[in-house]
Amino acid sequence: MSAERKDDHVRLVAEQHSGAPRRNGFDDVSFVHHALAAIDEQRVDLGVDVAGTRWASPIYINAMTGGSVATGRINRALAIAARETDTPIASGSVSAALSDPAVASTFAVIREENPDGFVMANIGVERSPDDARRAVDLLQADALQIHLNAVQETVMPEGRRAFDRWESSLAALLDAVDVPVIVKEVGFGLSARTLSDLGALGVGYADVSGSGGTDFARVENARRSVGDLAFLTGWGQSTVECLLDVPEDAPVVLASGGVRSPLDVVRALALGARAVGVSGPFLKTVLDAGSEGLASRIREWTDQTSALLALLGADSPPALLATDLIVRGATAEYCRARGIDVTALSRRSTASLDHSAERTPDDH
Repeated sequence: MSAERKDDHVRLVAEQHSGAPRRNGFDDVSFVHHALAAIDEQRVDLGVDVAGTRWASPIYINAMTGGSVATGRINRALAIAARETDTPIASGSVSAALSDPAVASTFAVIREENPDGFVMANIGVERSPDDARRAVDLLQADALQIHLNAVQETVMPEGRRAFDRWESSLAALLDAVDVPVIVKEVGFGLSARTLSDLGALGVGYADVSGSGGTDFARVENARRSVGDLAFLTGWGQSTVECLLDVPEDAPVVLASGGVRSPLDVVRALALGARAVGVSGPFLKTVLDAGSEGLASRIREWTDQTSALLALLGADSPPALLATDLIVRGATAEYCRARGIDVTALSRRSTASLDHSAERTPDDH
């Protein structure tokens, strides 16, 4: 049953990502173009520091699948592409292997094909501390993703809904492993309140994983006998809304959910994400074109991300925090409702120049 569910997930997610990319919250964010601000692309360094390691690029392959013969083949292809492009990669939820060792190889293949890469294991927040250690051991993981998926569990026919145990369970999982922990949503977003709660628990990294990409309410509703929970489709905050609402006491923030292009990667970085995860578009590529096709696409995304940074005058991902942004549409409405002032985003480069002048007055 679990293997059938994993295969159903891949099929239904691929269907969501067929055709032209859908509009989402990223379309509400644009850069102010400064025609003399661009720099030589040779100056751009895409490297970022995540979980105690220097990543060559801010792009990573986010959690997808595993737990069946077919998904094991997908994980093998994903891992090969990750190896060939030096891209960090997360496994899908290892819960299936923890419950059934017969499918452990469908996850372990990620490390087998990518022995020197940065690999993240993934488990649900309700798993035991021993499960967390077993998941890390299975993939010889460099970090552990712990996913929060209350909306998915609500719609899932076999979902577990003892949600009031999650916070204490998360605290136990944090104490159980020696590798960095990344807490992530699965496509419904981490609110400011949730991010503050995670920070108070001692979580070091949080992937906001907002709406706008794969919708697991829609996926799980399609698996229900009568599809009676369709009204939960579209639940949650977009990735952009989450990034604009990050509180000061939040963990280091990563972004995923609805990332369709290198421009979305750069938008997320400019909104404060340390790194950006991609799932749906990369899954579609690997299904259509295998590991070689995905490796080619990742290289293309990396090259285009570098070119966009040069165009924006940013020599590194953190330098994007001084670029000017305009926020429009539904995202601007969300910000007004939440009391978030986005007007200052449109003048960040001027503020950065003013601060630079204050630091080095003799240079002017």
